[in-house]
Amino acid sequence: MLQPAESGELIVKNARYVKVNDGAIEKLADRIIQGIREKEISVDNFSQHQHHPTAKDPKAVDWIFLIDTLNFCFWTPGKVATKWTVEGETGYFALCAAINRAMREDIDVTNPAFYSTITIEQLERILRSDNATTKVPLLEERVRCLHEVGHVLLERYGGKFENLVRSCNGSAVALLQRIVSDFPCFRDEATLELGDGPEVSKTRVSIYKRAQILVGDLWSCFRGEGLGRFKDIDAITMFADYRVPQVLIHFGTLSYDERLMAVLQEDTLLENGCREEVEIRGASIYIVEQLKALVREKLIGHHLDIAPSCVNAILLDHFLWDYRRKHAKELEHIPFHKTISVYY
Repeated sequence: MLQPAESGELIVKNARYVKVNDGAIEKLADRIIQGIREKEISVDNFSQHQHHPTAKDPKAVDWIFLIDTLNFCFWTPGKVATKWTVEGETGYFALCAAINRAMREDIDVTNPAFYSTITIEQLERILRSDNATTKVPLLEERVRCLHEVGHVLLERYGGKFENLVRSCNGSAVALLQRIVSDFPCFRDEATLELGDGPEVSKTRVSIYKRAQILVGDLWSCFRGEGLGRFKDIDAITMFADYRVPQVLIHFGTLSYDERLMAVLQEDTLLENGCREEVEIRGASIYIVEQLKALVREKLIGHHLDIAPSCVNAILLDHFLWDYRRKHAKELEHIPFHKTISVYY
């Protein structure tokens, strides 16, 4: 199985529908350096968000694992007038707000002994929206995921995700592999066809969005220390979803051919694992890997006051994802691919 960075490179080299623009990556690298100088890009930003725990929180690890188990598909097809919102938040932060609310209500929501047998009715209550008529999408799938991961934690790791993390001895790669091996709902993989006609061959590629963000969130919450200290954190790539490509298009680093653009503009649902979806997500990984390397090169050559080690794909993803939220109206005209999936 090719790892995400290798998969991204292979996907781009064999792309039919997407194109990477190197010149635009260089311009974006300068924007990244500006963001580092202005503290817009920093590991400190994770724990400074009101919905995120700090390393001192005794339930931080369990909270992160629960959140990333449920961190997928917060939208529904079609023109929905009312979005799923919790305490005024939408999407991922609505999930964070809902789990924090449940904890304030003394629900033992981060305990696998609780969520391994959680019912649809219980989870629906926990994730209840500000609007009584709106529900979080894929509720049954979320219950299935909770049952799956909860049973594994109880049976193999004494009911604590921390035990799994410690068993990997400070290796982000080992932790990533353990997550996708032990928890099928994190196993975000696809088959890529190479070549044409009788010469076609197939290979498996990995994206691992939620599995990697789980590792990345541990690293961010603990600021690369203690339980979040990983000797090989640089092996973790960005977290390929359906929103970051909008930002990559906005900055000109990624472009689509006419056929794919027409499909996206028509709001056509793409099947998880289809060629178009895999190319968009693979190209996102590849571009951020190139961006990371270029930013570090520029820092070494021209910005000696900034350590290259402060740049990794996790922080670059945070910047790109936050940029989309901050400039949502500006980027609204850029279509994004729509896929119903538990993987992102």
